[in-house]
Order: sequence, then structure tokens, then C-alpha cells
Amino acid sequence: MIDLIQKNLEKSAIILKNAKHATAFTGAGISVESGIPPFRGDGGIWGKYDPKILELGYFLENPEESWIVIKEIFYEFFNVAKPNYAHLGLADLEKRGIIKAVITQNIDNLHQEAGSKNVIEFHGNSKILICTNCSHKEKVENVNLEKLPPKCPKCKSLMKPDFIFFGEGIPQIAYQKSIFETKNADVFLLTGTSGSVVPASYLPYDAKKNGAIIIEINPEKSAYTNEITDYFLKGKAAEITKLLIEKINLL
Repeated sequence: MIDLIQKNLEKSAIILKNAKHATAFTGAGISVESGIPPFRGDGGIWGKYDPKILELGYFLENPEESWIVIKEIFYEFFNVAKPNYAHLGLADLEKRGIIKAVITQNIDNLHQEAGSKNVIEFHGNSKILICTNCSHKEKVENVNLEKLPPKCPKCKSLMKPDFIFFGEGIPQIAYQKSIFETKNADVFLLTGTSGSVVPASYLPYDAKKNGAIIIEINPEKSAYTNEITDYFLKGKAAEITKLLIEKINLL
């Protein structure tokens, strides 16, 4: 197994180094090492909280109740998280021109904090609030969350985090940019994603159909591993990313 991982690391490093257009695709697993648990599975957020607070209809009818939980999860608990080496490594690869874009399912802003510039946020960003009436946006740091629910400074209507709630569609700009990547990428680097959240989970399949080589970093096999993955790098995101970059540096 160790020999296989080493071979896959070496091959993956060569493929990334020589890629014309490599795209990273990340999920909850990349942020676990930053202290952010996944939403699903053992130890997930939805094992502790009722997901109905992020159902759009329920939120609009019960904004104060929903906001109390939203504040606890996203603006008290998540807010202390910092980028780990997996985020920093992808930012470094982008700076060096190896990675052209990061498509992320995460809403934690950690890719941007790590230094990535071309980040496509498929599900939005928790660091921004948006008015449910006039669509005015504000950085959460500029909004007083001591009085809930927060109101829009422009029209005094209800504000919500600018990420996708259950019942909302994917932002069109993010969707179109993601489709562009699936059509143009010759390498798709999957990190920390199980392939269980639709429609985001379709993107690597589309990339594969369009000829991309699929490199996957995950601690366990995912929905992708036996179907489309060309090189599976088993391990934690930060650890494997570090090893992969070390191999690239030797080329």
C-alpha cells in the first residue's frame, strides 16, 4: 500500500506539473483539519443541530430562531478556524500557475484566507450577508449580530448568510464558471469530497467525460474512487498535499 501511494504521488506530481489547465475541487474534508466538522456523517453538524434552520421557508418564517443557531455555528464556532496546509498548498500551486482555479463546496472562506485568488464558491460564502428583499450585501464583520435577526442597512429587511439554503438554487455565475472548468481542465484534483452532495458532485464526472485526469485526495474511498479516479492518494488533506508539493518541487 505504501509503495502504491508513493507511485501515485510521483505520477500525480508529474501530471500536475505538466498540466495545461489543472482545477482543484474541494469539499468539507479539506477543512476538517482546520477544526470545522463536516455537516454529514459521524460527528457532523446535523447530528447536533436540526437542518431545518437552513431550509429557506423555515428560515423566512422563523428568522430569530434560525439566526440564533446560525450565529452559534457559523459566527462563533466556525469563526475561529484558520487555513491548514491543504488550503495553503493549493494557494501556492495557484501562485505558481499549476492550479488555475479552485471550485469549493465549502462556505468557510478558508481558500481566500490562504491566498487563493480564483475561487469559485459553488455554495456561497458565510462571511457575507445578503438582504432577502433588495439583495444588498454586507461583510458579516460590518453587521451587528448582537441583535437578531440582523436587518439590512439599506431597506431594513431580513438578512441571511450569502450561502445556499435548502430550497435555493446554485448561483448562476458560480455554476457557469464551474462548467467552464469541467470543459477546460485536463486535470481535476479532488480534495476532501465524498461526492454525496448534488449537483456539485456531478462536476468531476463532467470533467472526466471531457478528458480530465482525476487525482483524488481522501482519507477513505469516495463515490468517485472506483468510478472515475485515476490516482487515489489515501490520507488526510494537509498531509497528502504537503507530500504532493514536495514531489512537485523535486521535478
